[in-house]
Amino acid sequence: MTALRDYNAAVDFVDRNVAEGRGDKTAFIDPSRNLTYSELRDATARIGAMLARIGIEPENRIAMVLLDTVDFPIMFWGAIRAGIVPVLLNTRLNAEQYRFLLEDSRAKAVFVSAPLLPVVQEAARQVPSLRAVVVVGGGPEGVPRLEALLAAENEGAAPARTCADEVAYWLYSSGTTGAPKGVMHVHSSMMLMARHAGQERIGIRENDLVFSAAKLFFSYGLGNSIICPMSVGATSIFYPERPTPQTVFETLRAYQPTMFYAVPTLYAAILADANCTPETGSRRLRLCFSAGEPLPPEIGRAWKERFGLDIVNGIGSTEMGHLFLTNIPDKVEYGTSGVPVRGYDLKLVDEAGQEVPDGEIGELLVRGETSAAGYWNQRERSRRTFLGEWTRTGDKFVRRPDGVYLYCGRADDMFKVSGIWVSPFEVEAALVEHPSVLEAAVIPVEDENGLIKPKAFVVLKDRRNEKLSRALHDELKLHVKHSVGPWKYPRWIEFVESLPKTASGKIQRFMLRSRAGPDGASCEGGKPE
Repeated sequence: MTALRDYNAAVDFVDRNVAEGRGDKTAFIDPSRNLTYSELRDATARIGAMLARIGIEPENRIAMVLLDTVDFPIMFWGAIRAGIVPVLLNTRLNAEQYRFLLEDSRAKAVFVSAPLLPVVQEAARQVPSLRAVVVVGGGPEGVPRLEALLAAENEGAAPARTCADEVAYWLYSSGTTGAPKGVMHVHSSMMLMARHAGQERIGIRENDLVFSAAKLFFSYGLGNSIICPMSVGATSIFYPERPTPQTVFETLRAYQPTMFYAVPTLYAAILADANCTPETGSRRLRLCFSAGEPLPPEIGRAWKERFGLDIVNGIGSTEMGHLFLTNIPDKVEYGTSGVPVRGYDLKLVDEAGQEVPDGEIGELLVRGETSAAGYWNQRERSRRTFLGEWTRTGDKFVRRPDGVYLYCGRADDMFKVSGIWVSPFEVEAALVEHPSVLEAAVIPVEDENGLIKPKAFVVLKDRRNEKLSRALHDELKLHVKHSVGPWKYPRWIEFVESLPKTASGKIQRFMLRSRAGPDGASCEGGKPE
């Protein structure tokens, strides 16, 4: 496929399914309506005609601030089919953040779900590149509505003649270490992601019914719910609101999906809810998958004990588009990230860029055809990340002699204590093993002598325990000492209501570091423990 110059991903994913006889099959389900593959094809063809009518030309960009409904794939594939680049934006931002992203992308129009319209309208007032703000799924009078614009188009437009190496869509990096970056992916990458990760590794099939609690606006959710299922003509369920254990299990019970995707935080919250049982979920589930952050082993083991299914753990990135390193579904080994997905080469390097041997910590570099074309208007950052055929992940790993990879932490989160590397993830996983702990995050902090030591921020399962005596602090410290090593235990523990995270569920440790003052104290008034 990649050898072809002329290639339009929307034709491959949408039109092909109809041509192969799946026109009457349901492609997507949301709480309000279902959409068949034929209806999707017809709607995407009219998107191109509608965009042309409002003055959007091929290679222009449109922003999508859309909740997870069937309108999302209509807009996504409709733009790509027309040779127009959809830019997928987080649905949980404020007006200032949207203004930055709209200005940065120079989007000519923004399509926004009705509940998000006020904040996007506020952001759009000072963005000169925007020609239109279009509301999707209702909305007030006087604002252009997608439904009405599409109804005015009697005929759909022919697909644009695009190239395999042409930019098809953008994602914005989730910003675990600062401002997001526009990541540009080309037409040919999507089917490669689907074949390697979705079909060959995870084993998605045409008769699967997929539910991903991970949202569509970032790479994990997009791959789970649209790219991989459509590659085989499967069906996906969308849930537009923020998922909770209760709403997830309502969805599982109502639709009985065969595949479920989530992030470790949600799996932990489900396990903490006694009402989430095998009887209240889907009896048809054959695969549970986790990515976004590495899966703590205790969560996987507890899930298997309650639900009888392993959670398959995987690693991907916005820059690579989807998953490139996962456990084998029928050979899950908790505490590991698994082995490379076919189509991807991995290596570990030291700070000088030299490969490190098995058993030593190094930064993970990935080589594969789904690597992004680069960051938009960030030449220096592109040069630091995209090193010829190789892409830096910013993650630290150890590779065992059998080729299995073990996650250590983000390169900028790792730190040394007494001259020995400490992985925040390893300490966090040890804390989560304790029956009182729901979540934990660990950062480096200087003690009174200027030496680096770990500090933990802990969310308890029972928030009433936050007023417990020093006994729980000492118990948690002793637990970590016994689990992962005496030099790794947190010298300070601060109980918190929640941890700062990106919309994709990744812990933003840089925000915790900004809160920690001298001697491990919190800048918000906490005391060292």
